[in-house]
Amino acid sequence: METSDNRANLQRNTGFLIFLISGICAISTGVVVTILQEAYGFAYGMTGTLLSLMSIGNLISGFAAGVFPGKIGMKKTAGILTAGYCVGYLLMGVTGALAVLAAAFFLVGVAKGTTINMCTILVGNHSKNRTRGMNIMHGCYALGALLCPFLIAAALGAGQWVPMYLLAACGAGLWLLFLAVPMEEGGGKEKQKTDWSFLKNRKFWLLTGLIFCQNAAETSVTGWMVTYFKDSGIISGTLSTYTVTVMWGATLIARMLIAFVLPLKDVYGAMIKMSLGCILFYALLMTAGTQTMAIVLLFAFAFAMAGMNPTAVACAGRMTNVTTMGVMLPAASAGAIVMPWLIGIIAEHLGLTAGMASNAVPCAGMLLFSIAVKRLAQKEE
Repeated sequence: METSDNRANLQRNTGFLIFLISGICAISTGVVVTILQEAYGFAYGMTGTLLSLMSIGNLISGFAAGVFPGKIGMKKTAGILTAGYCVGYLLMGVTGALAVLAAAFFLVGVAKGTTINMCTILVGNHSKNRTRGMNIMHGCYALGALLCPFLIAAALGAGQWVPMYLLAACGAGLWLLFLAVPMEEGGGKEKQKTDWSFLKNRKFWLLTGLIFCQNAAETSVTGWMVTYFKDSGIISGTLSTYTVTVMWGATLIARMLIAFVLPLKDVYGAMIKMSLGCILFYALLMTAGTQTMAIVLLFAFAFAMAGMNPTAVACAGRMTNVTTMGVMLPAASAGAIVMPWLIGIIAEHLGLTAGMASNAVPCAGMLLFSIAVKRLAQKEE
């Protein structure tokens, strides 16, 4: 007989597994877009547009994933919206038509956004220690991201388009897990009035702004760093692809340390320190001229940023539910739309180095929002 604790553990652990697969599927876009750029000769602007379309899908689906469960249930919502990983990567593997590729990246973004929202609820609401649970969940995402270059490299050995088919298979597996995990059905005749009072909460918007900047800085690095290293000649050949592994290896280590070894006693102070680390290491990364220095600084930057997103989401505390996450996460994901696109535009006119340097702006934004949310928390005590 299934107990409530067993059910909660199943939901939480399935959330961990789903987020691991999502890490593979979502982060692979940074490598896949490079494959597509080389195959079809895309300009920087087009590459940035494709990455931004994925983030637009992420944003839109996040709102949908916050509203649809109340009407049709979480399981049906997940079943409809997370199919985008499978469908999107299949489309990338069969054609180079820009309109189809644009739709494919959008669908991948839809699946990514839905998965983030659903897993945040599955894990956040079924973990005794919310900060630990969120860091483990995001650690699983980092593990998936860590594996993606190896999986893609192995698939490339079988053919140029095989990576897309492999990722489509991973997306199908994620979709099946959502169909199998028990979820609150919701919807139907027993609709409850949605509480929108959180929209008047200043802390909610400060945390949203903080995650906005974090998304902007992280997505720009994961989406553009491989191309930047290749074009600048700092890291050449296939080794540049594995810079993604360096970044996500650092992320995984940091998140597991936070979850199991170094629990955060002052979460707000910790976010300020993380922000300072991001600013320092990104500035140094932009001045790196050797392969070794670039790898070391990329590791340090990723390590500093690793705990920011899960810790900020955990700070939402009692506000964490489908509706609040359906506003916070999509609104924050707008940062992942703006910066990759902006970097592409700047790169077209001033060069890729200038484009990458502009990513220092959201790094500084993280610090400002971290300070603001700490001061607010001190006032509320």
